[in-house]
Amino acid sequence: MATATQAPAAAEGHIDPAAAFVPVQTRSERPTSFDPADFGTPTGREVNWKHTPISLAQPLLQNEAGPHGIISVEVTAPEGVEQLRLGPDQAPRGEVFRPEDLASAIAWTQETDAPLIRIPAGVELAEPVIVRLTGSGGLAHAHVVIEAQPASRATVVLRHEGTAHQAQNVEIIVRDGAALTVISVQRWDDDAVHLASHQARVDRDASLTHIVVTLGGRLVRVNPSVELAGAGADGKLYGLSFADAGQHFESQVYLHHKGPHTVGDVLYKGALQGADARSVWIGDVLIGPDAVGTDSYEANRNLVLTDGARADSIPNLEIQTGDIQGAGHASATGRFDDEQLFYLQARGIAETEARRLVVLGFLSEIVQKTGIPALEEELIAAIEAELAAGVQA
Repeated sequence: MATATQAPAAAEGHIDPAAAFVPVQTRSERPTSFDPADFGTPTGREVNWKHTPISLAQPLLQNEAGPHGIISVEVTAPEGVEQLRLGPDQAPRGEVFRPEDLASAIAWTQETDAPLIRIPAGVELAEPVIVRLTGSGGLAHAHVVIEAQPASRATVVLRHEGTAHQAQNVEIIVRDGAALTVISVQRWDDDAVHLASHQARVDRDASLTHIVVTLGGRLVRVNPSVELAGAGADGKLYGLSFADAGQHFESQVYLHHKGPHTVGDVLYKGALQGADARSVWIGDVLIGPDAVGTDSYEANRNLVLTDGARADSIPNLEIQTGDIQGAGHASATGRFDDEQLFYLQARGIAETEARRLVVLGFLSEIVQKTGIPALEEELIAAIEAELAAGVQA
């Protein structure tokens, strides 16, 4: 089933191959393949790896199977949800997903029996599907398929806890008229490494809300790629992270407006505290030549709480048609707003409490988008615990 997108061969003649080489400049040009051998081992100079600590990711860049049972899986699903297992050649596995880096190609190869969570046509779930993944150490690979059939409504939550080195693919298919929310929560232990590739297609008049929440792990890299393929498709991509000392949290977000009259909204927020706390956000939006009437906006906001923390934010926008409703991007990274602190302290609020209120107000916008009250309460409590730990450090 291996396919690959190859760069055009250099024309014959007196051309120095090294001089003729042109690196991949945009997300849409990246090569894809199901065969790990088609990807070279990253060195850290590649455009999609240059911000990632390769030494920490190294175990997941070797095509070696780990022992089974490293990550236990517990699924809580309302009645009517279909759960199946898919081999590499069983549809709908591979209908949307195309590995675009070595780790995701290895995960595809190593996962011979991929779980499928399917929401049947016309079904509206009153409660979310909860997939709890708990690591017990070691190397793990996964490929998960989530399919929302026509006119269905559902929320699927992936919860990651414990410790592991995991390469994970999540393939999301939102068929005509369906509305799906996928929430990926990373609350790993401090030594965990998690490299995830999420790829989604949203069909005609369908909508996808995709939310990434990262609060734990040593290296966590979740890269969502969403194609708004059908006319009237809607994509909302939200993210929240809180990095402490020594943690590296990264997301490379790609939103491709392919069909006409599509709407996209991307908003990622992060907070950082402690020495060597690091966050990386790269946002790529492509408005294709047939995506007339598109309305799209992406933004990334970061709040640096202490010296020694660093946030990299790189928004990119490519427009291939002049007939759009609107498109834009924004990025901002800064420290506390002194005016906000002064305002709160002038009203008798202690500085520590004032800082807590500012951070909670900043991040709660994303928390509230989950739409699950119990999860919202849990995440607010977790953010408060992060802040308290920072004060004590």
